Amino acid sequence: MGHLLSALYRDEPMVGVWSPESTVDAWLRTESALAQAQADVGLLTRDDADAVSAVCRAELIDMDLLWERSRNVGYPILPLIRQLAGHLPEGPDGRVHYGATTQDIMDTGLALQLVRSCDRLIELAVRFGDALAELTGANAKVVMAARTHAQQAVPTTFGAKTAVFLGEVARELAEVRRVRADVGVVSLFGAGGTNAAMGEDGARVRSGVARRLGLADTDVPWHVARDRVARFGQVCSLLAATCVRFAREVVDLSRTEIGEVGEEDGHHRGASSTMPQKVNPIYSEAVIGYGVAASGASALLGRAMEAGHERSAGEWQVEWLAVPQVAEYTAAAVRLAGDTAGSLRVFPERMRANVELDGGLLMSEALMMRLAPVLGRERAHDLVYAAAARARAEGGDLVATCVRDLPDEVRAVVGPLKLDPSDYLGEAPSVAAGALREWKSVRDEGGKQ
Repeated sequence: MGHLLSALYRDEPMVGVWSPESTVDAWLRTESALAQAQADVGLLTRDDADAVSAVCRAELIDMDLLWERSRNVGYPILPLIRQLAGHLPEGPDGRVHYGATTQDIMDTGLALQLVRSCDRLIELAVRFGDALAELTGANAKVVMAARTHAQQAVPTTFGAKTAVFLGEVARELAEVRRVRADVGVVSLFGAGGTNAAMGEDGARVRSGVARRLGLADTDVPWHVARDRVARFGQVCSLLAATCVRFAREVVDLSRTEIGEVGEEDGHHRGASSTMPQKVNPIYSEAVIGYGVAASGASALLGRAMEAGHERSAGEWQVEWLAVPQVAEYTAAAVRLAGDTAGSLRVFPERMRANVELDGGLLMSEALMMRLAPVLGRERAHDLVYAAAARARAEGGDLVATCVRDLPDEVRAVVGPLKLDPSDYLGEAPSVAAGALREWKSVRDEGGKQ
């Protein structure tokens, strides 16, 4: 099977963030910023720093040779430095990577990639949220059956249903924005976290690197403190899980027996090789695959936090596998979920037909609450329960069955019992309106940052 799902549906911009070329470019940017920051404080001459920056270009790197030699060293920075130095004359060739350690460069590059990943996830989450907002506003009054334990419960609206997803996406969008600030932190503390090789200039150099790369500075090393990276994974897993929940809702509601929504139509879209009638919810299925995989990869980042002493011994390598997977799988899930929400077909007539499917049993609570002021809640519950069981067994109407059992004096007090699902929606319309207000607030907040 290989990478079949990614071949079909990967999010190209996110895959690009984690490509070998982008990864090496992040290291080169860090090495260049390091040289320039060291020149700012006098550790390097400006000419040497400029010479180093001039060769920190991807086109000068022999990628095949880099990976070949990295397999021998175990890490890619030493082979990278040797290639950079090979393009420099004597003097500047000894100023590349001056006083830094491998993980300083790789972690700072990682921070750059994590920031770019967050930017892409924010873009995709906004698109998904906008599509949900459109569904919520357009269907705020479209009556359907709410379902609990997979069975019809009480009337609601489709807009109220999608409002719950919209609220989740709004909260998760805010979390991605917060984690973007958390992960965009420079790493430059040298071999054992003390930055001794740069002497008293270390903090100023680190600050200069951070400023040049648009990252935050820090006074505390994070070579083995991987909570920021793990938090990125957790936020991704939450966003991916919401996408999975939405996709499963689409799958369930598009079942032949329910038929209340459907993914976009098209020639052979979702077709079966043997059953010509099939229109499978292919995007939703892919969302589930990606979202579950993102959650699994995210869990690995918690294990990467177990590194000991001042440098990991294998735990860091877990991130090399898991971080790109988390980012890529989450991005694909959010993009596909957004595409699904934006093109979803909604069938209000089928929703209404399903509401009336079983002789009004959906209105059992409404009937109970109509009788409760006269009979008390418990007695009303028992009476409606018995009527519901009889109506289900006989295939009759709930209200008519229940009315037959009412004492004359009760019937006289409660009057005609005509229950319309549209009159028993409670706060469903305001739920939709509230979610739309929250989404607008969260979405607009991003524009102010």
